[in-house]
Amino acid sequence: MHVRDDAKPLRPDLEVLLAAVEASGEAILITSAELDEPGPCIEYVNPAFTRMTGYEAQEVVGRSPRMLQGPKTDRAVLDALRASLAAGEPAQGEAVNYRKDGSTYVVEWLITPVREADGRITRWISAQRDTTERRAYEDRQALMVRELHHRVKNTLATVQAVLNATMRSSLSTAEFTQALSGRIASLARTHALITEDLAQAASFDGLLQAELDPYDERGRLALEGPRVVLPSELAVPVGMALHELTTNALRHGSLADPNGRLQVTWWVEDGPCGRALRWDWAEHDGPPAGHPTREGFGHRLLNKVLAAQTGAEVDVAFAPDGLRVSVRMPLPGPAA
Repeated sequence: MHVRDDAKPLRPDLEVLLAAVEASGEAILITSAELDEPGPCIEYVNPAFTRMTGYEAQEVVGRSPRMLQGPKTDRAVLDALRASLAAGEPAQGEAVNYRKDGSTYVVEWLITPVREADGRITRWISAQRDTTERRAYEDRQALMVRELHHRVKNTLATVQAVLNATMRSSLSTAEFTQALSGRIASLARTHALITEDLAQAASFDGLLQAELDPYDERGRLALEGPRVVLPSELAVPVGMALHELTTNALRHGSLADPNGRLQVTWWVEDGPCGRALRWDWAEHDGPPAGHPTREGFGHRLLNKVLAAQTGAEVDVAFAPDGLRVSVRMPLPGPAA
């Protein structure tokens, strides 16, 4: 396309410029140049500013943008802003502001000076956007990365402990392979439950169902209790303990007998030492539960690993018709 050498750039008239600013999705403020109180004074705001802050134009014109600040506004950010403006430089930043209704939002701004031909600053133009949702998302992502890092470290330590314990308690290569595969699969199920949850946690009943659902037939299982959410540091050892109990019940306990039954009940207990999850594992109508001739991994996990990682108190009893396990495990935080 040919352009004449003497062609001048398009210069829209003021009405066109105003229409563009009014239609902008970003909040636009124009203030006077003075920086000391009571200035700078707001001379103009567009409709996007009203939507973002809840203030109508007539409520803010003549007032200072300081009216949007409050206790949570970072003073260091404001000091850096003031230093840039005092030097006559454009300024960019992000801080917490307050809407008309008192609620907070995170605002990102870019402030540029308007200068006369002699270089004197006569006004400041500020383009602002609400970044509350983006900031919350970024904070959430950072939290999840930290949680994932922490969980991976714990998982690797758990895998190493499982491997060592399985080697000590297995009599043959085939027994070792089968036991280790089952325990790694159990860890994977627990981590799948944790990963699917926004809070990176798993419920006690979810862990139970992950282990026992494949064997819930003919009313052999009775699971009863409230929903109790466990953070990952508790969910992993609890999931391992439930896997060992399930495996033992399938091989030697009530689930190895067609007439056997399993009852698991749990509840939250509030006491002087804080909240605790209490749960009872009771097998009925299975083979007699004799004392083990050697300390297998499951017995060692219940009495040592579970107690060490969760602070749980574990009681194991061998009743004539099946195994009985009672656990009291401290829970973090206040009562729900």
